Amino acid sequence: MRTTREVSLPLVLDRTDVEPLPAQLARQLRQLLGQGVLVPGDPLPSTRSLAARIGTSRGTVVAAYEQLMAEGYVSAAAGSATVVNPQLRRVRPSLAAGRRQGQEPAPPALDLTPGRPWPGEVVGRAWTSAWRQASTAPVLASVPALGLPELRQAWSEHLRRMRAVVRDPGHVVVTGGGREGLALLLLSLGALNLGSLKPGSQSPGSSGSASPAAGSSTTGPRSGRPLRVAVEEPGYPSLRRVPARLGAELVGLPVDENGLVTTDLPTGTAAPDVLVVTPSHQYPLGGSLPIDRRQRLLDWARAEQVVVVEDDYDSELRYTSEPLPALASLDDPDDGTVVLLSTLSKTLTPTLALGFLALPTRLLEPVLEARLDLGQPVSLVTQRALANYLTSGALRQHTQRMRRRYRSRRTQVVAALSKLPGVTVYPMDGGLHAVVETARPEAEVVAQLVQAGVKVSPLSEYWSGGGNRSGLVFGFGALDEDELTRALTEIARAASSR
Repeated sequence: MRTTREVSLPLVLDRTDVEPLPAQLARQLRQLLGQGVLVPGDPLPSTRSLAARIGTSRGTVVAAYEQLMAEGYVSAAAGSATVVNPQLRRVRPSLAAGRRQGQEPAPPALDLTPGRPWPGEVVGRAWTSAWRQASTAPVLASVPALGLPELRQAWSEHLRRMRAVVRDPGHVVVTGGGREGLALLLLSLGALNLGSLKPGSQSPGSSGSASPAAGSSTTGPRSGRPLRVAVEEPGYPSLRRVPARLGAELVGLPVDENGLVTTDLPTGTAAPDVLVVTPSHQYPLGGSLPIDRRQRLLDWARAEQVVVVEDDYDSELRYTSEPLPALASLDDPDDGTVVLLSTLSKTLTPTLALGFLALPTRLLEPVLEARLDLGQPVSLVTQRALANYLTSGALRQHTQRMRRRYRSRRTQVVAALSKLPGVTVYPMDGGLHAVVETARPEAEVVAQLVQAGVKVSPLSEYWSGGGNRSGLVFGFGALDEDELTRALTEIARAASSR
């Protein structure tokens, strides 16, 4: 076959391969680009003529071209031919380098980055209706600092129904996602004497207590030192980067198969000011904190005046039981110590960048003061749309559908990997990721997967100083069944000690 510039395109589709035909065609065209057979500006055959030449449907070719267009490899204008992107050398400089070195680019990556939900079923009738109503509603003069009352009311009701947490809507704060919510809380606490916020004491702004100093940093709650924030070890990397960026001191606390170890928590001058914990589904190892540990944790937090941030990021995605009650459900809503940090990034999509803090009364004033200074980051239309979506019950229905889908993907992972020699699959009672420990050295396994075009995370990266366990953490939520099958085949080949 030849284009109008007589460029030979050796394309062969294998119908016995598990890789879908559009993916095969897109992969081979990328390889031709990497080899220099196709160069920027070259026209590609029309979808109809190429389909006839390689003996496939026109839809297969259309799907392959659309994928390459989305990736920036090709471009097309209405009424003109599809061509290799004329700016490709600037967009993909590695392709030119690969041609010079005689190297063929790696196959397209199967992205198993942990925590990515399935995007295909978010947009539906309820979603579209919620956004249409939000975009046609009257424009307010400003967005309330703590969030739209309707959205705070809807989230308060959601917490009551789904997480057994009873909080007044006035205790709910709308945030720009999990990291923004944590940053807001830490900035609120940083200039305070946290001892003055212990249960039963007066909150800031009341008689006898000082307000945070304007322009203060995270320095200061105990003896003028930086805020001390305890995190689980191993733990969620992106959240632990937030306190470090704000100048806080990080303290790692160990976890086991049941979550945070609570028998030897630091006390006195060694106690942290804040603890970030994932009690319902420890990240990444997956344990759930038993009730006795939860009670011990709360007793310790009250005694040591520690603010506990409960990261509730994917706790509703349970497969072996109903969602566990939140730690905050055991805490006092007024004089309590637990701040519930929630987002919609795992149940809906991370592109919303929307989350919530549910605060005890004693922390409302400092958070409000910080929010007034920093502003409300979530747009009015977004808040209205999500209020409509939540009120309609659509989020609960969507979560139920996604549980069924993710449960099926979880079964695929267990079936493919659980009986391999030298491979240990950690329990997956919930969530969107799997943890696999390997007898083979981690670096070798990851390197082999990179070569095969499969993107995963090394298990050792979840310890702040690098862990001593060899393994992988990978997501299974964002792939369809065929993609996950291909990825698991490569993971099994790389991880097995045979």
